[in-house]
Amino acid sequence: MDLPLILIDLAGSVALLLWGVHMVQTGVQRAFGARLRGFLATALRHRISAFLAGIGVTALLQSSTATGLMVTGFTAGGLVELVPALAVMLGANVGTTLIVQVLSFDVAALAPAFILAGVVIFRRAQAGMRDFGRVLIGLGLLLLALSQFVGLLRPYASSPDVHAALALISSQGLVDVILAALLTWAAHSSVAVVLLIMSFASHGDISPYAAFALVLGANLGTAINPVIEGATGHDRAAKRLPVGNLLNRLAGVLVALAVLGPLAPLVSRFGGTPSHAVANFHTAFNLVIGLIFFPLLSPYARLLQALLPTRIDKADPAIPLYLVPSAASAPVVALGAASRESLRLVDLLLAMLQGLRDAMQKGDRRRITATKRHNAVLKRLEAAISFYLTTLETDSLNAADFRRIREILAFCVAISQAADVIHRSLLGIALRKLKRGLSFPIAGQTALIAMIDTLIAGSRAAAAVFISEQRRGMEILTGEQVVLDDLEAAATAAHFGYLRDGNNDVAEASATLLEAMRGLKQVHAYLVAAVGVDHGEPGEVQGDDGEEAE
Repeated sequence: MDLPLILIDLAGSVALLLWGVHMVQTGVQRAFGARLRGFLATALRHRISAFLAGIGVTALLQSSTATGLMVTGFTAGGLVELVPALAVMLGANVGTTLIVQVLSFDVAALAPAFILAGVVIFRRAQAGMRDFGRVLIGLGLLLLALSQFVGLLRPYASSPDVHAALALISSQGLVDVILAALLTWAAHSSVAVVLLIMSFASHGDISPYAAFALVLGANLGTAINPVIEGATGHDRAAKRLPVGNLLNRLAGVLVALAVLGPLAPLVSRFGGTPSHAVANFHTAFNLVIGLIFFPLLSPYARLLQALLPTRIDKADPAIPLYLVPSAASAPVVALGAASRESLRLVDLLLAMLQGLRDAMQKGDRRRITATKRHNAVLKRLEAAISFYLTTLETDSLNAADFRRIREILAFCVAISQAADVIHRSLLGIALRKLKRGLSFPIAGQTALIAMIDTLIAGSRAAAAVFISEQRRGMEILTGEQVVLDDLEAAATAAHFGYLRDGNNDVAEASATLLEAMRGLKQVHAYLVAAVGVDHGEPGEVQGDDGEEAE
């Protein structure tokens, strides 16, 4: 096979791996949504549980690089604190050694089953399960990409040219480390590289010393990709986790390389066959690194925070303005600050409603894209408020304070859920309307804009109720429900008229209009829930399967 075709195949495998990582990460984030922050804060609060979580996640994803990329994304977004995140990575580094043993079986055979199940779930299930289907598809792609990459490299293990090159560098430990690190960085998989090293060692193509040095390089190379790809932007704090993981592995590699001369014969003698010796050295190296750094994670995290301080960008709308850490010991001040910050969620929701209004009225694709960005800011701000409330000193809180905390959390969650309906359903409908060239009936279009205007007024009323707890604001929200019901009833009656007349083009547009109206009523239901008005449980509204607002 020609070299260009080989490189294209290898690059395609890496691209497939990266896309699988992306699908798993987005699937997990969408499935858990705002609850992800609370879940991770509980599950990863202790180092031991975080360490074990890293082992399990890496064994599931078949790649410590995938785990590194995902956890780096969570940490950069403020979803996981640095110390448990570092513990996760220590566990991931150990977990990847288990994969070398597991891949002696045909684990890749599960890839088609994962992809098939994921596609079926994604196409047939409701919103929450569709995200789980996305995760299964991503896992299948990960397994498929790793299997394909290993399969592409295996034939070259017996190449005479490769043997000659390996014999030339067998005595150069530092060169071996650099070579394996570069190969692992390019491959995005230490598993594939270690399996290749095991293949070389089992055939006697390289010495034990060279094999172990190459393993060290593979361990170093797998920590490079999260540094390069795991976090974007100008905030250096987002690089703390990947840089910390890279530095502890670099330190371990340098120390291990210094003692590798006398250590290699011992490992070879007691490690079993050459391939098992490579696997055992791979496992032992990561276990030792974990044992050394595990008790040092807190001071190590402080060092990383000092070296990579948070960049304060006043222009970033997701930066909290009122959550002063020093107020955490004063409940009255802290709860007032959290309440004030929560009103910024309403400001973002109002911006999304206005963007939706413009998108429905003017059909501007760029307006849809700009409106979706508000949802990402809202999620980050909601996570910051939730975390701030968990830092309050409980000993200084009374029953009224705990009640207010529950109210703030319920308000934030409901506003976030309302934004989700806009982001995942209504903007998808607006995009579908634009793509298909649908034109709503004039009366229906007018009613739709009136409903959005009603929700804009309702959002302001909900904010007033949240701050002042005035009954008048609750009455406004209750009265709006009647208006929304009347507008939907009129549009439904008109839709049946189009169906009776056999006007299919208008009927399709009218059906899409009714779907949008149901979504707007869903937003109103969450506004009602935000301030504790009992007006029914909000239900799920589905967007277009094929044109979901990403």
